[in-house]
Amino acid sequence: MKKYLLSGVATLLIPAAAYANCPAITLADMQGVAEGAFPQQYNLDEFEAAAGCDMEFSANPDAAALNARIQGNGDLPAVEDRLPSNPLVMVPYASVGRYGGTLDVLSNATEAGTSDFLSVRHVNLVRYSDDLQTIVPNVAESWEWNDDFTQLTFHLREGHKWSDGAPFTSADVKFWYDNLHMDSNIFETWKDYVTVAGERMTVDTPDETTVVFNLPAPKPGLLAHFATHFGQGFQPRHFLGQFHPDINPDADAYAQSLGFENGYDAIKAYWGNSDWTDTPTPMLSHPDIADSLPKATLPTLESHIYVTDTTEGRHLVANPYFFQVDPTGQQLPYISEQDEVYINDNEVRILKLVNGEVDYKAQSLQLASAPILLENQESGNYTIDLRPEITIGAFGFNVTHDDPARRETFGDLRFREAMSVAINRDELNEVGFFGLGTPQQYVGFSPLPAFIDEAWLSYKAEYDPAAANALLDDMGMVDTDGDGFREMPNGEKLVLNMNFSTQGIAGQTVELVAQYWADVGIQSVVKEVTPDEYRSAQSSNQLDVVMWRKSQPLAIVLGNNELWVPPFENYFGVRNGMLWAEWVDSGGASGVEPPEYVKQLMADINAFQSAAQGSAEFEALGQNLVKNMVENLLFIGTVQAPAPMYHHNSLQNFADFKTHSYEYYRTYPYRATQWWLDE
Repeated sequence: MKKYLLSGVATLLIPAAAYANCPAITLADMQGVAEGAFPQQYNLDEFEAAAGCDMEFSANPDAAALNARIQGNGDLPAVEDRLPSNPLVMVPYASVGRYGGTLDVLSNATEAGTSDFLSVRHVNLVRYSDDLQTIVPNVAESWEWNDDFTQLTFHLREGHKWSDGAPFTSADVKFWYDNLHMDSNIFETWKDYVTVAGERMTVDTPDETTVVFNLPAPKPGLLAHFATHFGQGFQPRHFLGQFHPDINPDADAYAQSLGFENGYDAIKAYWGNSDWTDTPTPMLSHPDIADSLPKATLPTLESHIYVTDTTEGRHLVANPYFFQVDPTGQQLPYISEQDEVYINDNEVRILKLVNGEVDYKAQSLQLASAPILLENQESGNYTIDLRPEITIGAFGFNVTHDDPARRETFGDLRFREAMSVAINRDELNEVGFFGLGTPQQYVGFSPLPAFIDEAWLSYKAEYDPAAANALLDDMGMVDTDGDGFREMPNGEKLVLNMNFSTQGIAGQTVELVAQYWADVGIQSVVKEVTPDEYRSAQSSNQLDVVMWRKSQPLAIVLGNNELWVPPFENYFGVRNGMLWAEWVDSGGASGVEPPEYVKQLMADINAFQSAAQGSAEFEALGQNLVKNMVENLLFIGTVQAPAPMYHHNSLQNFADFKTHSYEYYRTYPYRATQWWLDE
């Protein structure tokens, strides 16, 4: 046995003699991969050095037919000419796959944040391995930091190509940063993860395969951002650049000739302006011109690419230029097609799962659905795994409500404390989570870092209705009309609108919490809505109470400050203090000035991201972040519990997930490009 170094981690390999003929390698030659004894992936040069041979490549026999369905693609070259010179070798968990089949999935709605399905085909510069601790190469072949974490250099794969065969180079990374994220016509304000403490980075491209991010201050969490985030650190300059005035002086005229309003309208149609890579394509957003466009969807580096996009669902086919292969030289992915159907009704989704009509599902599955899913595993020929969540169901009162009386009520810390201690979390755990969860307060981090006091997990989380009533009495909230419910301090009636989506939080949790609040005199109306309806109302500051699952691991917080800066998450999560956010984004020109503790949160998170990890300063800043967040109860935690994950038994190489989590980007650490269907 010899030692071999992969991404800085020494591992044992099988003797090189076992690799005498690379295309004939089987998983029997790699026993122990799934158990962690051997690397799960290699860059090709590493693999061939270890194997002592040159790999031969082969492709899906249907690749040409699949490519013909991609609008705008030309004739398909040989597979050797479609792969980069140093492709990524993915070692399957259990078996070398067979080509073909269609992966069938369900999502909630067209624009509902279908991260579950997106994560199956997702790629970024790097990714977390399935230990959720080790960052490994993906689109990037390798990377290195300088000594003080102010310069991050990525090395791309020579010969890597977009799904239309155009070269993928460092210019595509620079275009993503300089011409998309830094363009105020696309993003009115900069995203935190493309800045360092609010200051922009610069991107150098000394050659076609080298990208250098120059940071104004240390931010070691930038690498973890690229390993977990939906926002990919590259976009096709050769295509989107046609519509950008800084790249093409005739961008507007060209876009208008195709039927768009201008160049930026075309960029929005193809890419969006949130950097969410699942935005509708022109096939959905501009169906009247889609058939006449040179391309109906954006070229991608992902494993599959859209060929249809409607209000009912989407269909994708394998990317013929995908950069990954298996140990036998077969180009990935194995699965030829993907089909996504939109169903907003949770009961209909569960019925389809029970009937075995779906190959994979995790997003929107709540623990309340586990009994019926577990009961029908054998008849439906599927498997249910219960896996721990990173996040916790959380409620937040709209502290910048448009209605002055509600803003004053919700902004009173006594009210938020009362609503927290009014929740019977132990009973909620038993009734709503079968006793499998852990009642606790929302603290921002999950899991809690060792340097944070565990006492914060129980802060104002004890069930104490007497204390809740006393706090409300002290505020002057009394029942003035005799209906059994309290009015606001000014005497106006208070009925909380509690709109929720099952994608974000279990309906049973919302109903029980509403009852606990009713028990202390706070009336509410519970209504289930679609994710799109919820997010639209939240964005327009129309909700009384925001609710969704929330929390992030330390590694993600170090690269993204969104949980600590108004509105305390992105469009797809649970947000609060919308008018505070407007004040921050406008530099104080509009919106509502946030209180001092919120300003302190913003200062502390920026300092925290740049501080030396493990230092006294780092730990003190982290402790202060939690103290400020928890004591002010901007978000009220409930129960952290496991959730079900579903996969059909025909789906092979399905891994044992460590978490049921969006935070590590769902399937992304578990290498779904190696899935295959044994049908």
